Order: sequence, then C-alpha cells, then structure tokens
Amino acid sequence: MAALNQTAGLSTYASLMVPVHLGGNAEGPIRLAASLAERFSSRLIGVAAAEIVVPYYGDSTEAATALLVENAKRAASDDVTEAETLFRRIAGSNSAVEWRSGLTETRGFILSQSRAADLLVLGRQGADDANRGRMAVAANDLVMDLGRPILLVPPQVEYLSARHIVVAWKDTREARRAVWDALPFLVRAELVCVASVGPEANEQGIADVCSYLSEHHVAARPMSRGGDIVSETREIIDIAQQQGADLIVAGAYGHSRMREWLFGGMTSELLDTTPLCCLISH
Repeated sequence: MAALNQTAGLSTYASLMVPVHLGGNAEGPIRLAASLAERFSSRLIGVAAAEIVVPYYGDSTEAATALLVENAKRAASDDVTEAETLFRRIAGSNSAVEWRSGLTETRGFILSQSRAADLLVLGRQGADDANRGRMAVAANDLVMDLGRPILLVPPQVEYLSARHIVVAWKDTREARRAVWDALPFLVRAELVCVASVGPEANEQGIADVCSYLSEHHVAARPMSRGGDIVSETREIIDIAQQQGADLIVAGAYGHSRMREWLFGGMTSELLDTTPLCCLISH
C-alpha cells in the first residue's frame, strides 16, 4: 500500500488548463476541470482569446476605419472579460486559480499557453453539438500540435469519477503516449480495462500493456474483441459502457488525418461523437 501511495503521489497533474468560450456548453468543462483540480491539488488555469475582427465596408474613410477598429477591439475585449467572469464564478479566485487571455487568434493562443499545463480540459465540439461561438476551438484543431493530452468533455457532463477506465489500445506510438499521459487517472482507478478490437485485436500486445501498468501499481485486465467490426469506436464505447466506465483513454491519429478523413478512423469519430469523457494524446 505504501508503494501505491508513493506512485500516486508522484503521478499527478500539477496544472490543468481549460479554454473558456461564450457559446453552448460553456460551463460543463470548467466545472469538471475545477473538480479535477481539487482532486489532484492542481493549479487551474483558465484561458480565452478573442480575435479582433474588423468588418470591411469598401472605400471607408480613414476616420471610419479607425472607428471600426476601435469598436472591434472593444467587442473582443468585452468577450474576454465576460469569459473571465464566467470562469471565476465557477472556478473561484483562490491562489491556485489563474486567468490568461489575449486579443488574438484563439487556436494559436491556446497552443502557446499550453506550455504551462499538464492537461487541457476541452468541451467536445462535434458536428451536431451546440454552436460554441468564435472564441471556441475544437480538439481536432489542437491535438496534433498541442504536445499535451486533451481531456475531451461531452455536452452535459460536469463531473468525472474515473473509477472505471477503458484504454482503447492499438500498438502505436500514440496509444503508448496516451497510456503514459493518463497515469494520474489510471493509478487512482478501481478498474482499468485494456481493450483491443478489430481483425488484428489479438496481435496488439495487450498483455504487455497490462504488465507495464502493473509495474505502476495499476490493476489492469485485458479484453480482446476480434473479427470484423463495423465501427471500432462504437465497439470501444460499448465496452466502456458495459464496464461502467466514464473515461476512455486513446491515442490520437495513429494514421494521418488525411487517411482518417478519406477512410474514417477512431480519432475522428471519438472527437465528434463520444458520449464519455475521453483522454486523447498524440
């Protein structure tokens, strides 16, 4: 037990970051991130950026153009201020809570600020989800360049127990990275299932993954579902729901994004439709 406590103490997220926007499902990821920050004794960083967008009206006079720029700056600044108010109302304003913002392009700002965090908590932004507005950014626009894992939060989800976890395993660099990035959750879980699905499920080395996790004091069990499967994503989600899991761990874009766009793939489907929280890493 002492070894387990020592491992858990070393395996944590010292800082969490949550991007804030003003569109649909704005509060859920903040609430979830705040609860995780309390659980892990982490610093919680809220971030938001609004780009200054100046409308074009053709041959405007210099004075009119200057007024348009000033109005655009004011609108962007007001949006960022409103985002900070939302974040602080939910997260509080103690010493472990921090706010960062900018009047610039959102994606680039989040990518640069992620250097300060171990994990990014981000709301799902699927094709059928509520509009998030111009301050929001989707996971698939970040994951390739972020250099940090993303905890993807579906709409209407505000809490993550992570007592039961399913690792969606394929023997790829991305999956190995995701398992490492998820260790703070895995060492605290009651049940971890390492699942491999599809025609090559029995060739993915899931027994080795379970042995590796046992060395980190994670009690993991293997599960393999071979044969032809219509959707590997749906199969993994089905396993997670059968196991009573509320967290899936998966590597992102083991194939190129172009191949996934052409032929489909687990990453794109998870990012778009997952009903459970998903920790993804590239």
